[in-house]
Amino acid sequence: MDGLDLRERLLGVIVLVLSLTVHEWAHAFSARLLGDDTAEREGRLTLNPIAHIDPIGTLLLPMMGVLFGWARPVPVNPTRFRRDVNMQTGMMITAAAGPFSNVVLAFLAVLIYGLLLKFNAPFLSAQPAVRALLSSTMGANVGLAVFNMLPIPPLDGSRVVDGLMPYRHRNTWESFTRMAPLVLLAVILMPRFVGYSVIEVPATYLSEAIQRTVGWLVGA
Repeated sequence: MDGLDLRERLLGVIVLVLSLTVHEWAHAFSARLLGDDTAEREGRLTLNPIAHIDPIGTLLLPMMGVLFGWARPVPVNPTRFRRDVNMQTGMMITAAAGPFSNVVLAFLAVLIYGLLLKFNAPFLSAQPAVRALLSSTMGANVGLAVFNMLPIPPLDGSRVVDGLMPYRHRNTWESFTRMAPLVLLAVILMPRFVGYSVIEVPATYLSEAIQRTVGWLVGA
């Protein structure tokens, strides 16, 4: 591993740690808004990365060049939601909050890039580290948002689908959830063996949508 590759991996790990921290904080924050203080009582309602880091998923695998990572999941207890919050709806909201926070981070990275390009292009041209940081932040967070919204347990998207699943399809859904570990493993390994990822197309659409929105906002 040469110096450039090491720097790129370190940058990727830093961006991933920060992105996963915000992701898990968003789960905890949304649960707290709905009345569940379980995560808060366990010290997870924080933007301190140490509270969320998983040594293997957050640090080791990304440093090894594996394009996949995770943090310690935030505990959510739906029985502690306020009485006016349906438990199923509350679980959907808390699940979706994580990927939504990653979309926000990606949007902010593109917005900062667009503003710098419009008002201080020489600075942006002279700072490749800033360009790399913003680009990595956008890419990582789009990827995290799309991947986590896949309807495969234990990903966040599965909780949203579970809340929306009609009763008549419940048995089929439960049969699928029993195979979820194998399906998730296949999704993770797919890029290595077939050179294609199931999140590639939706991630591209989301990236382009964010860039178009920012372009409209900054008048680019």
